[in-house]
Amino acid sequence: MSERTLVLVKPDGVARGLVGEILSRIERKGFRLVALELRTLDRETAEEHYGEHRDKAFFGELVDFITSAPLLAAVIEGREAIASWRTMMGATDPAKANPGSIRADLATLMGENVTHGSDSLESASREIALFFPGLA
Repeated sequence: MSERTLVLVKPDGVARGLVGEILSRIERKGFRLVALELRTLDRETAEEHYGEHRDKAFFGELVDFITSAPLLAAVIEGREAIASWRTMMGATDPAKANPGSIRADLATLMGENVTHGSDSLESASREIALFFPGLA
Protein backbone atom coordinates (compact mmCIF):
# COMPACT_ATOMS: atom_id res chain seq x y z
CA MET A 1 0.00 0.00 0.00
CA SER A 2 1.34 3.42 -0.94
CA GLU A 3 1.70 5.88 1.90
CA ARG A 4 3.42 9.17 2.63
CA THR A 5 5.84 10.15 5.34
CA LEU A 6 7.71 13.26 6.40
CA VAL A 7 11.47 13.18 6.06
CA LEU A 8 13.77 15.78 7.57
CA VAL A 9 17.45 16.17 6.85
CA LYS A 10 18.36 17.91 10.09
CA PRO A 11 20.68 20.93 10.34
CA ASP A 12 23.76 18.74 10.85
CA GLY A 13 23.02 16.83 7.65
CA VAL A 14 22.49 20.01 5.64
CA ALA A 15 25.64 21.65 7.09
CA ARG A 16 27.73 18.58 6.25
CA GLY A 17 26.48 18.47 2.65
CA LEU A 18 24.59 15.18 3.00
CA VAL A 19 21.30 16.23 1.35
CA GLY A 20 22.26 14.81 -2.04
CA GLU A 21 23.37 11.48 -0.55
CA ILE A 22 20.15 11.12 1.43
CA LEU A 23 17.88 12.12 -1.47
CA SER A 24 19.78 9.71 -3.70
CA ARG A 25 19.13 6.85 -1.27
CA ILE A 26 15.43 7.77 -1.17
CA GLU A 27 15.18 7.77 -4.96
CA ARG A 28 17.23 4.57 -5.39
CA LYS A 29 14.82 2.84 -2.99
CA GLY A 30 12.00 3.75 -5.35
CA PHE A 31 10.19 6.40 -3.32
CA ARG A 32 8.64 9.37 -5.05
CA LEU A 33 9.51 12.86 -3.81
CA VAL A 34 6.21 14.69 -3.31
CA ALA A 35 7.49 17.92 -1.70
CA LEU A 36 10.85 19.47 -0.78
CA GLU A 37 11.71 22.67 1.04
CA LEU A 38 14.93 24.01 2.51
CA ARG A 39 14.06 26.20 5.49
CA THR A 40 15.11 27.32 8.92
CA LEU A 41 12.45 26.09 11.29
CA ASP A 42 10.87 28.61 13.65
CA ARG A 43 10.70 27.77 17.35
CA GLU A 44 6.88 27.50 17.46
CA THR A 45 6.79 24.92 14.64
CA ALA A 46 9.67 22.99 16.21
CA GLU A 47 7.91 22.86 19.58
CA GLU A 48 4.73 21.63 17.93
CA HIS A 49 6.65 19.07 15.87
CA TYR A 50 8.38 17.64 18.96
CA GLY A 51 5.36 18.15 21.26
CA GLU A 52 5.34 14.54 22.49
CA HIS A 53 8.75 15.22 24.08
CA ARG A 54 7.73 18.47 25.80
CA ASP A 55 8.03 17.00 29.32
CA LYS A 56 11.41 15.36 28.72
CA ALA A 57 14.69 16.84 29.89
CA PHE A 58 16.14 16.98 26.36
CA PHE A 59 13.20 18.92 24.84
CA GLY A 60 14.90 22.33 24.98
CA GLU A 61 18.11 21.03 23.42
CA LEU A 62 16.12 19.25 20.71
CA VAL A 63 14.25 22.44 19.79
CA ASP A 64 17.44 24.54 19.95
CA PHE A 65 19.22 22.15 17.59
CA ILE A 66 16.44 21.75 15.02
CA THR A 67 16.02 25.57 14.80
CA SER A 68 19.76 26.35 14.73
CA ALA A 69 20.29 26.28 10.96
CA PRO A 70 18.52 25.27 7.73
CA LEU A 71 17.00 21.81 7.37
CA LEU A 72 15.45 20.04 4.42
CA ALA A 73 11.82 19.00 4.84
CA ALA A 74 10.45 16.46 2.38
CA VAL A 75 7.47 14.24 1.83
CA ILE A 76 8.10 10.89 0.21
CA GLU A 77 5.56 8.43 -1.08
CA GLY A 78 5.70 4.73 -1.76
CA ARG A 79 4.89 1.26 -0.58
CA GLU A 80 5.21 1.08 3.21
CA ALA A 81 7.12 4.37 3.18
CA ILE A 82 7.02 4.86 6.95
CA ALA A 83 8.51 1.50 7.96
CA SER A 84 10.95 1.45 5.05
CA TRP A 85 12.24 4.95 5.72
CA ARG A 86 12.68 4.20 9.42
CA THR A 87 14.73 1.12 8.50
CA MET A 88 16.77 3.17 6.05
CA MET A 89 17.47 5.77 8.78
CA GLY A 90 18.56 3.24 11.39
CA ALA A 91 18.41 3.48 15.17
CA THR A 92 18.28 6.93 16.79
CA ASP A 93 21.72 6.31 18.31
CA PRO A 94 24.16 6.01 15.38
CA ALA A 95 26.37 3.69 17.46
CA LYS A 96 23.47 1.21 17.60
CA ALA A 97 22.26 1.65 14.00
CA ASN A 98 22.58 -1.25 11.58
CA PRO A 99 25.50 -1.04 9.14
CA GLY A 100 24.37 0.45 5.84
CA SER A 101 21.70 2.64 7.43
CA ILE A 102 21.92 6.40 7.04
CA ARG A 103 22.65 7.00 10.72
CA ALA A 104 25.27 4.23 10.92
CA ASP A 105 26.99 5.52 7.78
CA LEU A 106 26.63 9.29 8.23
CA ALA A 107 25.64 10.36 11.76
CA THR A 108 28.08 10.96 14.59
CA LEU A 109 26.00 11.70 17.70
CA MET A 110 22.61 10.66 19.03
CA GLY A 111 21.57 14.31 19.36
CA GLU A 112 22.77 15.11 15.83
CA ASN A 113 21.65 12.06 13.91
CA VAL A 114 21.12 13.61 10.46
CA THR A 115 17.52 12.55 9.75
CA HIS A 116 13.97 12.32 11.05
CA GLY A 117 11.04 10.28 9.86
CA SER A 118 7.45 9.91 11.01
CA ASP A 119 6.88 6.84 13.19
CA SER A 120 3.24 6.07 12.33
CA LEU A 121 0.44 6.96 9.93
CA GLU A 122 -0.95 9.35 12.54
CA SER A 123 2.40 11.07 13.04
CA ALA A 124 2.96 11.27 9.30
CA SER A 125 -0.42 12.96 8.78
CA ARG A 126 0.21 15.43 11.60
CA GLU A 127 3.79 16.19 10.54
CA ILE A 128 2.99 16.57 6.82
CA ALA A 129 0.16 18.99 7.72
CA LEU A 130 2.56 20.97 9.93
CA PHE A 131 5.34 21.24 7.32
CA PHE A 132 3.29 21.19 4.10
CA PRO A 133 -0.29 22.32 4.85
CA GLY A 134 -1.21 22.20 1.18
CA LEU A 135 -0.72 18.43 1.14
CA ALA A 136 -2.90 17.69 4.16
